[in-house]
Amino acid sequence: MCKTRAARSKHRESQVSAAKNAARNLGHPRPVAHSNPAGGPFKPAFGLSGVVACGAVTCLNLCLCLVVCLALSGCAQRKPDPHTAVMLIESSPLNLDPRIGTDAQSERIGELIFEGLVRRDNDFQLRPRLAESWEIPDPLTYVFHLRRGVCFHDGRAMTSADVKWTLDSLLDGSVRSAKSSAYRYIDRVEARDEFTVIIRLKEPYAALLWNLSDGAIGVVPAGAGEELARNPVGTGPFRFVSQEQDRQVLLERNPEYWGTPAALGRVRFNVVPDATTRALELRKGSADVELDALPGDMVAMLARQPQLRLEQAPGTSYQYLAMNLRDPILQDVRVRQALAYAIDRGPMIHYLWHDMARPANSILPPQHWAYDPGARFYPYDPAKARELLDEAGHRPGPDGVRFHLLMKTSTDEGTRLFCAVLQQQLRAVGIALDIRSYEFATFYADVVKGAFQLYSLRWVGGSNQDPDVFENVFDSASFAPRRANRGYYSNPEVDRRIAEGRRSVDAQQRTAIYAKLQELLNEELPYVHLWWSDHVMVHSNRMENVQIDSAGSYDFLRTATLAN
Repeated sequence: MCKTRAARSKHRESQVSAAKNAARNLGHPRPVAHSNPAGGPFKPAFGLSGVVACGAVTCLNLCLCLVVCLALSGCAQRKPDPHTAVMLIESSPLNLDPRIGTDAQSERIGELIFEGLVRRDNDFQLRPRLAESWEIPDPLTYVFHLRRGVCFHDGRAMTSADVKWTLDSLLDGSVRSAKSSAYRYIDRVEARDEFTVIIRLKEPYAALLWNLSDGAIGVVPAGAGEELARNPVGTGPFRFVSQEQDRQVLLERNPEYWGTPAALGRVRFNVVPDATTRALELRKGSADVELDALPGDMVAMLARQPQLRLEQAPGTSYQYLAMNLRDPILQDVRVRQALAYAIDRGPMIHYLWHDMARPANSILPPQHWAYDPGARFYPYDPAKARELLDEAGHRPGPDGVRFHLLMKTSTDEGTRLFCAVLQQQLRAVGIALDIRSYEFATFYADVVKGAFQLYSLRWVGGSNQDPDVFENVFDSASFAPRRANRGYYSNPEVDRRIAEGRRSVDAQQRTAIYAKLQELLNEELPYVHLWWSDHVMVHSNRMENVQIDSAGSYDFLRTATLAN
């Protein structure tokens, strides 16, 4: 029988030592009661098995963090640079060439250096950026009128030749990139005059404008090749200074920016893979800001520090569990559905993320015009999971284990805690989850080449804010490394629906197409939907004028100021 909330609170300190053993023996849970995250308010289960072990583990992390913080509180602190904001990130950007980089840090930092023809606002509508206007005279023709007076960081004027080169280098294979296929419906790009670009399509392509926006692509100087990754030159409010892999990226204000110049003189992105270390850096004042880079317990602790502030906003970042459908076990849809029923999202959201997330039933965020609120949701139902596994022929052995699955993950603290809880929850239905942690670049390389059974990542920024994400992730023609179908999912009906949505320009028709598409995907489950995360920022008191956008980008650095 579960303990009451009051009893659990009373004995929390005594559970810390027990949590150490639970963390070492995550494969041996004890039964606990859980709730359906879609069926009403979450009521936490108590004891040290399942997610509660994780609650105690995170409590242990918090206690250790507090001890170190207290030890550091007496140390003399170096006065921060009055002109440089220090932002903490979990990993280095893998490639700052906006035609190539697909990881979150490459996209987010790249948006400060490079700019697209259009930008996305908080309502997922497209607004002018480097193109001050455009028209669509017919479904196969887009005419863009470029801003005048825009210069690259090296002083060269930005013209239609640069836009043409950016797209042509992807279309003709001069640059090898997973992004190339997003532009495959372009027939040709014409520079009609110095400030007019015409894009002609092979067939109607509703996602074209989205794929020309900030984050999806950035305009690069004509002639730019592979060297751009080492010395990025764009038109954005910040210009590249230097990068030390796995240590830092340094940007400085672009004094010749065509728009409103950034107030910050410099931004240094410090790469700190360990979450506890990131929290300590903020606590002791050696860093100014982090965004979506800390576990919930550490955010709660830092929010109580008088020298720090907390900002929170509904987000669109989407966490998912991906499966390799070429794997003999995971090919069976009953096994994939059993995994979905075996996962209790509510306690994870409550204990790991401190209720800073919402259970998901689609890759599209709830704010999106194409989101289907009626899409199938898999409630926590371990009995149903066991039934499906039995039907699939995976009966438990003498040790209670039906089969083993290997999950690859990064060394990020929050991710590792999630994997530990997932390991316990799957063990309760007879699945033994083996976990392997790698530094991010190694982990991501395995994901891109399909060397996994299971992994979990987030779609961040604008990557899941347009229905084109369905083609990128689930179309049979999008197998990695070409695009992001890394689990090798294939369904002709899904491909057909994706093509219909891509060609249609009628809003109501597209909405109906994508609703049916979400139903199909939620039946076959190439992804198990986990949650949409809120955007949570912790920043120093000296950083002011910050505003989180719906994509969780680093655009707030365009307007942020330092009060010294």
